[in-house]
Amino acid sequence: MTPLYEIHDLKQSYGRGTPGLDIADLTIEGSGITGLVGPNGSGKSTLLKILSFLLPYDDGTLLYRGSPAAGRESALRREVTYLLQDSYLLSRSVYENIAFGLRLRGNIGASEIDGRVKESLARVGLDPKKFASRQWYQLSGGEVQRVALAARLALRPRVLLLDEPTANVDERSAQLIMEAAVMEAKDHGVAVIAATHDLAWLYEMSSEVVSLYRGRVAVGAENIFQGGWTIAEGRAARLFPGGQAIFTAPPLSGEPSAAALGAQDVRILTSRPAEEERVNVICARIVHMTLERALSSVLVSADAGGFMIRARVPGGAALCRELYPSREVFLAFQYAALRWL
Repeated sequence: MTPLYEIHDLKQSYGRGTPGLDIADLTIEGSGITGLVGPNGSGKSTLLKILSFLLPYDDGTLLYRGSPAAGRESALRREVTYLLQDSYLLSRSVYENIAFGLRLRGNIGASEIDGRVKESLARVGLDPKKFASRQWYQLSGGEVQRVALAARLALRPRVLLLDEPTANVDERSAQLIMEAAVMEAKDHGVAVIAATHDLAWLYEMSSEVVSLYRGRVAVGAENIFQGGWTIAEGRAARLFPGGQAIFTAPPLSGEPSAAALGAQDVRILTSRPAEEERVNVICARIVHMTLERALSSVLVSADAGGFMIRARVPGGAALCRELYPSREVFLAFQYAALRWL
């Protein structure tokens, strides 16, 4: 099957050459939910704007459904819709906000517009009878974001891009927004690409998670240890609050900045293991356990003195029955499992 997006050697920078993205290769499939994760400033929003054909890039190739996107951006925008973190509504009723984009399409009749408006409101948990006639200023922040999402769902896009859609809304609205995104992917075959700080939801629902760091794709980087590294006695060390530390070989060149660690490279032990050469062991306490449906695994998040470390356990492993939130565990991983970014 032809991928939805393919990126090759794509570079994008902001004024005065400030780098935004530098992606050698990235493929996003055409179904399910793809998650984007990474610290603030890693390039998630920039990538979403490029995938929505709203932001030009400096160099490289972007393929959409197997064909170059360059020169076709205006036409492709009809297949892709983008929901911002802070959405704004037009100064008109809820009904007219949702109908606006449909009318711009120019080929949709009044009765179909009416049906789509009401259907999309229901899909985000807003009763059309109560909300269709409300004015924009009569809505809460969470309701504004849900109306904005409804306006995009009414367009029946092929691709739905979400940029921190629940960052500034109430818990109930956040839940309904995420449920609507899941239903779009499962029931309507829409490809959903989402950047969100709700990592539990993202890892549970995503068929693939892409990690970004400083504009680059960091493969297998569920854990990023940024800053605080020192070099002594031929090895790099990163101290944790409480006196614990992790070690690895120093970078071949330059100063140590950030190191990545894949969740699959972390072993969880319920008792302290015997010391092994060049193996890190960290005492931590389980905070959260997430079922990764696409991988049939469990992602365990454990707090090590204020720093969260994630480990992946096969869903059927006997170990899963011994793990639960608040349990103290030991996380072990080899020095070599840490990779410099």
